[in-house]
Amino acid sequence: MGVLQDKLLSLYRSRWLVFVAAMWLQSWAGIGYLFGSISPIIKSSLNYNQKQVAMLGVAKDLGDCVGFITGILCEILPIWGALLVGACLNLFGYGSVWLVVTGRVPTIPLWAMCALIFVGTNGETYFNTVSLVSCVQNFPKSRGPVVGILKGFAGLSGAILTQIYAIFHSPDHASLLFMAAVGPSLVGIGLMFIVRPVGGHRQVRPSDEKSFTFVYGVCLLLAAYLMGVMIVQDLVPLNEIVITMFTAILFIILLIPIVIPISLVFSPNQIPIEEEALLQEQQNSEPGQSQQYSDEVILSELEDEKPKEVDLLPALERRKHIAQLQSKLLQAAAEGAVKVKRRKGPHRGEDFTLTQALIKADFWLIFISMVLGSGSGLTVIDNIGQMSQSLGYHNTHIFVSIISIWNFLGRVGGGYISEIVVRDHAYPRPIALAVFQLVMTIGHVFIAMGWPGAMYVGTLLVGLGYGAHWAIVPATASELFGLRNFGALYNFITLANPVGTLVFSSLIASRIYDSEAEKQARDGHHDHRSTGSFMFSSLNAGQPLKCEGSICFFLTSIIMAGLCIVASGLCIILVFRTKIVYANLYGKSSTSRLR
Repeated sequence: MGVLQDKLLSLYRSRWLVFVAAMWLQSWAGIGYLFGSISPIIKSSLNYNQKQVAMLGVAKDLGDCVGFITGILCEILPIWGALLVGACLNLFGYGSVWLVVTGRVPTIPLWAMCALIFVGTNGETYFNTVSLVSCVQNFPKSRGPVVGILKGFAGLSGAILTQIYAIFHSPDHASLLFMAAVGPSLVGIGLMFIVRPVGGHRQVRPSDEKSFTFVYGVCLLLAAYLMGVMIVQDLVPLNEIVITMFTAILFIILLIPIVIPISLVFSPNQIPIEEEALLQEQQNSEPGQSQQYSDEVILSELEDEKPKEVDLLPALERRKHIAQLQSKLLQAAAEGAVKVKRRKGPHRGEDFTLTQALIKADFWLIFISMVLGSGSGLTVIDNIGQMSQSLGYHNTHIFVSIISIWNFLGRVGGGYISEIVVRDHAYPRPIALAVFQLVMTIGHVFIAMGWPGAMYVGTLLVGLGYGAHWAIVPATASELFGLRNFGALYNFITLANPVGTLVFSSLIASRIYDSEAEKQARDGHHDHRSTGSFMFSSLNAGQPLKCEGSICFFLTSIIMAGLCIVASGLCIILVFRTKIVYANLYGKSSTSRLR
C-alpha cells in the first residue's frame, strides 16, 4: 500500500501530468473561437446590425488579448487562485450574456453587452497564462513544442465544444451560450490544483522526445477525427445515438495522453523526483539566452571596420574573423590610436525590456505583420457565421469547426516546420511565417470569389495561416528579444489581434456588409413598389439588415488578401535583418554539416 501511495504521489508531482491537464484546460479555453457561432444568435435575438456585431467582436478580441492584469495577478495569487478568478470571470460574463439573450433579464445597451463579452473572454487569459507559465517552467528546455501544442489545443477548442454542443442541440440555440459560460468554468475549477509548476525538472530526459512525438500523433489523430466527423455530420443526417457515440470517441482521444505520465511513473526504470532534481543540466546554451553574444563583445568601431562578406561566413569562421579584428582594435585602443566605446543597450538575441524593444525596427516589423496577418484571420473567424450565411450555407457550425481544426494544425505544424527551418538550416524563423501568410492570401481570395465549395477551402487555408502566427511569433520574439521579459513582450504582441480586427472587422468588413445590405434592401423595396412600398418598409423596419451573395464580403476579402501579401513582405525584410542572429543561435548545426 505504501508503494502505491508513493507512486500516486509521484504521479501528482509529474510534470507530464501537469502538461496533459493543461492540454485539457486549453481544450475549453478557446471560447473566443465560438464567436462565429454565437454572434448570429446574439444578432437575431437582439436585432443587431453587422456593425454592432463587429463591436462585440472587438470587445471579445480585447478580452482575449489584454492580459496585463492577468500577469500581475498571477504573480500575486497562487496558481489555483488565478484559475479560480478566470473561471468566475468566464461564468459571470457569458452567463450574463445568456440571461440577456434568452430574455431572463431586461435588454441592456450595446456598451454593456460589450463589457460582458470582454469580461467573459478575459477569463481565457487566466487559463492560457496559467497553462503556459506552468508548463514552460516545467519544460524549460522544450519551450517550442510545449507552447505550440498548448496554443494548438486552445485553437481546437471551438471544434471540440461544437461537437459537445451537438449532443445537447435543441431548438433553443442560446443553449450554446449557456455551455460557453458553464463548461470552461467547471473544467478550470476541476483542474486548478493540478496545473501548476512542479520542481526538479530542469534537465531533458531521454523519454521526452518519444513523449512529445506521441503527443504530436494524438494531435494529428484528434484533428483528423474531428474533421471527418464534421464532414459526415454536414453531408449525412445523423440521429442522436450516432452523435453521442462520435462525442464519446472524442473524449477517449482527449484522454489518451494520460498514458504518458502513468507509464513514466509506474515504469520500473522511473527515476524518483528527489534523484532527478540532482541531475546536472545540459551545458549547451538555449536559444534566446544569447550565449554566443556573451563571448563576443561587439565594439562600435567593429561594425564600421568589419567587411560585409564576414556576415556570410559560417558561424565558427565568422567568430574567428571578428575575434581577430576586435583584437587589433583593442591593441590600437591601448596605443591611443582608437577610442573604443561599447554600444548602448542589448543586441539582437539578448534580453530586452519592453521599452527597449519598442524602439527597435525588428519589433515593429513583427507587430505590424501580426496586425495584418493575424488580424485578417481573426476577422474571418469572427464573421464566419455571416460569411457562410451570405453564401447560402445554413449550418454555420461546420465552418467554425473547420477553421478551429486547421487553426490547431497551423499552430502545431507552424511550430514544427519553423523549428526545422532554424535547427536544420540556421535560417530565420520568420521565413516560415511569410509562407503561411501567402497561404492565407489564397484563402481570402477563395472566400471572395464565392465559388461552389470555395468557402470550405478558404476557411481551411485562413485557419491554417492564422494558427501558424501563434506558434512562430512567440518563438521569434523570444529569440530576438530574450526570455527575461518575454511575458510583457508577448502580451504587447497579442494586442495585434484587437488592433487588426478593429481595422478589418469594425472599419472595413461591417461597413461594406451593411452598405451592400442596404443596397439589396433598396432593390427589394423597388421590387415591391407595386404591392405598396410603405407597407413593405414598415414591416422590415425592425429587422436587421441582411446581405446575400459573394458581394457581401468580396471587397473585404480582397483587401485582406492584399494586406497579407504586405505582411509577408515585412517578414521577408525581417529575415534579411536577422540572418546573423540565427546564424549565431543555431550555427552549430550548420557548421557540423559543413564538416
